[in-house]
Amino acid sequence: MTSSQEVTIHGKRLTLSNLDKVFYPKAGFSKAQVIDFYLRIAPALLPHLRDRPLTLKRYPNGVEGEFFYEKNCPSHRPPWVSTAQVQGIRFCLVQDLATLVWAANLADLEMHVPLHRAATPDRPDMVVFDLDPGEPADLVQCCEVGLILREMFEQLGLQTLAKTSGSKGLQIYLPLHARATYEETKAFARTVAEALAAKRPQLVVSNMKNALRSRKVLVDWSQNDPHKTTVCVYSLRARERPTVSMPVTWDEVRDCLRAKDPSLLSFEADAALRRVERHGDLFAPLLSLKQKLPRVNVR
Repeated sequence: MTSSQEVTIHGKRLTLSNLDKVFYPKAGFSKAQVIDFYLRIAPALLPHLRDRPLTLKRYPNGVEGEFFYEKNCPSHRPPWVSTAQVQGIRFCLVQDLATLVWAANLADLEMHVPLHRAATPDRPDMVVFDLDPGEPADLVQCCEVGLILREMFEQLGLQTLAKTSGSKGLQIYLPLHARATYEETKAFARTVAEALAAKRPQLVVSNMKNALRSRKVLVDWSQNDPHKTTVCVYSLRARERPTVSMPVTWDEVRDCLRAKDPSLLSFEADAALRRVERHGDLFAPLLSLKQKLPRVNVR
């Protein structure tokens, strides 16, 4: 690719600019490579973005420069970019490959979406537990907590899915696809987090105060809120290197814990693409698995 290029994607024309700009200096990873990554990961990523209001996290000068969040879909968007009015904000919807490439060209390195679709902003179709380690705890301790959560939900007859945050943590998803409100899912997630913190106080904390988090894993239940977003699976992260938020199997989570090696669950862009080519979309059940939110106290 040259510094700028006119492209047509499924009949939709757009201009890609500043393609030679380096977005990840420590890795020498350019804007052209960012766009290429999103082009190639699109078959796995697009189903998870579809119909969900997108919050753009833009890094016009790369990961070492200033960034900003953008909820309102830019007014200079092409006419073929779909939008939706949600909570008084006109969000972009990434419904197709052209829109994904357009967003990447805006230096939207990270794709952030809520737990609901645009048409049903009061109805989350999943619950998320964001496991965030307090130093010197790391992804290994997150794996330990994730496996405990999995066992808790298995006892309730529920399946869960895990993905890396692409940063330092792990995120556990409980697919729902049944009628539930944020009031219900947030209360449920908080009950789970507090029960786990009471059961394993040396390992887990459910309170977000920094003073309480050292050496422990925060089970962040607060993401279950209509005004909050979580990084989408298969999104790049704005770290020193182009890491990706990737689905992992429970066997891999267990292996990471046993080996005490967080690098086992770290995937940069090239490795992420090879992994999807080999395994397909390990997060596909999130889109189809139908489960009801438990109406019982979690212990």
